[in-house]
This record gives sequence, C-alpha cells and structure tokens, in this order.
Amino acid sequence: MTTSIGRIGDECSARLTLAIILFGVLGLSHILQPKAWAEFFILLRGKGEAGAFVDGFLNLPLAGIIIGFHNTWSGIPAVLTLMGWCLIIKSLSRFCAPKLALRVMARVSVERSWEFQVAGAALVVFAGLLGYALYAA
Repeated sequence: MTTSIGRIGDECSARLTLAIILFGVLGLSHILQPKAWAEFFILLRGKGEAGAFVDGFLNLPLAGIIIGFHNTWSGIPAVLTLMGWCLIIKSLSRFCAPKLALRVMARVSVERSWEFQVAGAALVVFAGLLGYALYAA
C-alpha cells in the first residue's frame, strides 16, 4: 500500500492495524468508563508494591510486541515505536521503582476520573494518526 508517507508493506500494515484497534478500544474505554479505570488503579494502588508490579506486567507485553516487531523510526509509524518505548520505560519504573509508581498512582481518585477521559481522547487521536498513516492516499 502506498501512502503519502511512503511505502507501507503488508507486515507494517498489519502491525499498524493491530495498534489502531488496541489503542482505539483502550481510548474509547477510557472516555466512556473513566470511573471504572479510576477504581481499577485505586485497586492496584491498594495492593501496594505488588499492585505496581501488576501494572508493569500489564504494560510490558504490549511494549515488547511493539518494540520487537515495529522498531521503525521514520514517518508517522515512528510514533508507534515511541509509544512502545514509553511503555517499556513505564514498565521498568513499575518493576524497579514501585514506591515511585505508587506515588504516581496516588493521584488517581474517583473525583479526578475525568483525567482518564483526557488520556482516552489522546489514545483515540493516536489511533487516528496511525489510521491516517495507514490509509492516506
């Protein structure tokens, strides 16, 4: 498939499609269910350092898949690679500095659950950007 950002092969197309689905669904979930996301992170926080580890385990597989199969540093697809490295850093911080992770999680409250909607909107925009890279003529 040829796009305005250059040639995107079938493998890259499949990876971008998967990322669009994953980040789009997660983004919509953050927008539509912010209270549930807040309660989830409050639950993790309540488990102490083990909860920080669970958060790390939830992010690490996606990060590894992105970096392992889509380590691309040119054009719009590079944004996906950057997201993968950000998730690696997040996982690393959860595993190596769980007390710091718990301080970050301490910001989460049901009253501030609207912040998940902001994050969700960013994820939907991110999925849209990847969609543009995939389908632009």
